[in-house]
Amino acid sequence: MANEKLTEQACSVARSASLIGDPWSLLIIREALAGNRRFSDFVEFTGAQPSVVSDRLKRLVAAGVLRSSQYQDHPPRNEYRLTPMGRALQPVLIALSNWGDEFLDNGHGAPLVYIHEGCGQPAHPQMTCTHCGDSVDAHSLRVIPGPGADPDNVARRVSHATRSAD
Repeated sequence: MANEKLTEQACSVARSASLIGDPWSLLIIREALAGNRRFSDFVEFTGAQPSVVSDRLKRLVAAGVLRSSQYQDHPPRNEYRLTPMGRALQPVLIALSNWGDEFLDNGHGAPLVYIHEGCGQPAHPQMTCTHCGDSVDAHSLRVIPGPGADPDNVARRVSHATRSAD
């Protein structure tokens, strides 16, 4: 199901979206982050059809986001645990959740609130510069080609990204 055109692009967003960009994959990762490990839990808590859950679990395991291990012999049953690659998606899902709370809640408020254990307050991810600690947003970023850039698209993409921050 992964779109080969996306996986071949010299774009980290396109490659990431080709793996986790569909709603069912994101919901399975959400459930795994919540501690669910079994196929039946993924079906129940995502609302996806078993065939969809099976397909997405296979893709996420093959990509290294989840690992599968058998917990029962007869009938054979597996559980799915996040790998470090999968756990690294937690800030992405929290940011996506916060974005949905702000723009898509239809006036109902957040269905779940992430509380920071250290201070007891709601957690809202914020990008900061790892070198100086300043906040980072679209207005304080400049995009330059990286080592994996496609030379044919560099000039177009960099100039467009710089202009469209407003």
